[in-house]
Amino acid sequence: MAYNILIVDDSSSIRLAVKKVIEISGFDVGEYFEAANGKDALSVLEENWADVILTDIHMPVMDGISFFKEVSKDPLLSSIPVIFVTTEGSEEGIKASYKMGAKGYIKKPFKPEEIRRILVEVLGEPDGTREDTPNLEGSDF
Repeated sequence: MAYNILIVDDSSSIRLAVKKVIEISGFDVGEYFEAANGKDALSVLEENWADVILTDIHMPVMDGISFFKEVSKDPLLSSIPVIFVTTEGSEEGIKASYKMGAKGYIKKPFKPEEIRRILVEVLGEPDGTREDTPNLEGSDF
């Protein structure tokens, strides 16, 4: 099954790194969508369906928490799993995110295998990789 993935981060280099990690992880991706903040991400979701959202917390215009709250209000969009990929690493912040309904939390800098592991958990893929998937250990993004 091909997954549509929305990556929300104000850093284009982080969006590219997350996309690259997902690609080399072997997930079958239909389309990637990108947004630089929560407001732009809501616009993307008006026109496109995403099967999973990976979002930063600290962004201009609309931060990731506000974006998550807006997505959660919509009956259709609230079914999309949200994974935070952020520098915010406090235990309180992590617990609060899960309490709000986030499906995953990845601290920056991240290792590629962390994104792969969380996507496998969230998307319910038994393995999540192809036969030719390279070893991702040993790199940080």
